Amino acid sequence: MDSDRRHNAEFVLGYHFRDPALLERALTHTSTTDNGLASNERLEFLGDAVLGMIVCELIYTRFPSLREGEMTKIKSAVVSRDTCAHIARDLGLENLLMLGKGMQTNGTLPPSLSACALESVIGAIYLDAGWARASEFVRTLVEPIIERSALSGHQENFKSVLQQYAQQHFNRTPNYRVLDEQGPDHAKCFKVRVEIGGRCFEPCWGQTKKKAEQLSALATLRDLGLVREKEGGELVIEIPAE
Repeated sequence: MDSDRRHNAEFVLGYHFRDPALLERALTHTSTTDNGLASNERLEFLGDAVLGMIVCELIYTRFPSLREGEMTKIKSAVVSRDTCAHIARDLGLENLLMLGKGMQTNGTLPPSLSACALESVIGAIYLDAGWARASEFVRTLVEPIIERSALSGHQENFKSVLQQYAQQHFNRTPNYRVLDEQGPDHAKCFKVRVEIGGRCFEPCWGQTKKKAEQLSALATLRDLGLVREKEGGELVIEIPAE
C-alpha cells in the first residue's frame, strides 16, 4: 500500500494504525491475490463478529424494555449488507479498496464488496487497538442508525411489513416476480414487481434480488398509503388499526 492510500484511509477512518499491515490487508480484496490468506477475508470474518457484538450491546443497553424479537429486528437492519455498504460508501472506503483488474469498475461497487471493506476495517482496528477502540469506532457509525431503526417501525424490512399487512387485510401473501435482469454476473441488477392476488404494483430495480424485493415492497406500501416521510427523509410505516 502506498503512503497516500494509507494516509487517506487513516484520515477517513479517524484512526492511525500502529501496524499498517493490518490496514493494508483490510483493504485488499481477494481478487488481487492467488492466496486468500493475503486478502481481507479473515478480517471480514472477525469484523462481522465484532460489529454484531457491539451493536447487540448498544441495543440491549439503549432499549431495556424491548423483547428479544424486537432487538433482533433492529440488529438485523443495522448489520445488514446494505447498511454496511452505505456506511462504507459514506466513509469513502470504496475508493480505497484494492481490487483485481477484473473487479475494477467506474461505477458503484456491489454492496457485498463495500460491506466487506467496512467489516474488514473493524476487524483490523480491533486487532490493532483492542475492544474499546473498535467499539468507539463502531458506535459513532451505528448509534444514529439504531435510533432511526427503533423509531421507524420497520427496520427497513419492508417485505416483512408488507407480508403482515397483506395477510391481515387481503388474506393474501405477496408474490415477488422477477421481470428482468441485466449486467455481468458479478454486478447483476434485477427488476422485481410485487403481486398481491390479481393486483400488480410498481416494479423496482435493485443491485441484488433481495434489494429489488425490498424496494418493490416499499413502493407497494407507498401505493397503499402506508408510508409517511418525515423531515430529513426518514420513512415511517403507519398501519391503520383494524
